[in-house]
Amino acid sequence: MAESPITRALSVRRAAGEMSFIPFIAAGDPDLPSTIRLIQTLAAAGADLIEIGFPYSDPIADGPVIQSSYTRALGKHLKLADLFATVKQASATVATPLVGMVSFAIIFRMGTETFLKTAKDAGFAGLIVPDLPGDEAAEFASQAKSHCLDLIQLVAPTTPAARMDKILATASGFIYCIAVAGTTGVREAVAHEIEAGLKLLREKTSLPLCVGFGVGQPAQIEALRGKADGAIVGSAIVRHLDGAGTPEGFEQSLQTIQRFAKELAAAAHHA
Repeated sequence: MAESPITRALSVRRAAGEMSFIPFIAAGDPDLPSTIRLIQTLAAAGADLIEIGFPYSDPIADGPVIQSSYTRALGKHLKLADLFATVKQASATVATPLVGMVSFAIIFRMGTETFLKTAKDAGFAGLIVPDLPGDEAAEFASQAKSHCLDLIQLVAPTTPAARMDKILATASGFIYCIAVAGTTGVREAVAHEIEAGLKLLREKTSLPLCVGFGVGQPAQIEALRGKADGAIVGSAIVRHLDGAGTPEGFEQSLQTIQRFAKELAAAAHHA
């Protein structure tokens, strides 16, 4: 597979001595038309990739903010076909690569080949599958590659070195480096243990290293400079949609997210 849109976008920043900014939103929160506007707003604010969560009733490792976002989306009786149609509409309007965060249960239920083809047609450039064991992902990684989709793998500070090697063997696009043990959510500081993990990963892979779980402030992004290639921000963005249930509430939330995303992007892109 030729260099993917994900690798290309992150490599441009890395070559310039900058970090990449990767925001996360849940599809369908507060509704699907709003998801299109959120994707467009985040792209215009400077996002290098945009991660889009597939709402799931039993999310893996997601903290209360993202769980609430998924619950709001599922409460609107979100259908997978409508999610894909919305992403296809949005992806046609932005140049920013889109990454799906999706449970393997959803993929399995739809059928792996059908899901991958539909995801590619919708404009996704890669997938993160948090409940697919990283060292058992060889077959799925091969299938994703055949559809020109990256499989982004997660590595935690507690991942043993031998298992890490198996995970890295099936990874493409970038490595999702979990900053802290536990669930997603905003934290005051990014744990120091991530530094040792990033150093070890640098020795093992040339793929960009992007840190998530607990990153939610410009100062935290600044603290990762020289250690990571990108910062993934989810809960700190999604929490602003908590009061977006009315058209007026959504417009307010969108303006807040736009300002906040610009601040995060500026922190990441500071050479």
